[in-house]
Amino acid sequence: MLQTVVIVVHLLVALGVVALVLLQQGKGADAGASFGSGASATVFGSQGSATFLSRLTAILAGVFFVTSLGLAFFAKQQADQLSQAGLPDPAVLEVPVSKPAVEDVPVLEQRKPADAAGDLPEVEKGQ
Repeated sequence: MLQTVVIVVHLLVALGVVALVLLQQGKGADAGASFGSGASATVFGSQGSATFLSRLTAILAGVFFVTSLGLAFFAKQQADQLSQAGLPDPAVLEVPVSKPAVEDVPVLEQRKPADAAGDLPEVEKGQ
């Protein structure tokens, strides 16, 4: 149950980080505000939303990192439980080796090359 809670928190934090990164303005947007666009004084104060959103992004990134470590810990525990269940190691399993396909190919009888004139059919010259 704890693993399910950590997964849900992890997904919500991931979506929150993505949303916060998309909401933040780029570095070049501050230059436009200094020329009188008036967008710098917003709901978050005279400094704009940069400090609030960047701090919230940093906090969510830290939570995302901690939940990632928690999920890795749960995955390691599950792998240890599977190895202690008495199942054989897949690398140790013996697999019967099948015969190579070369033996299945039909081989024609070997014939001597026709090097003597007696071996070749003759065509009569009158025809």
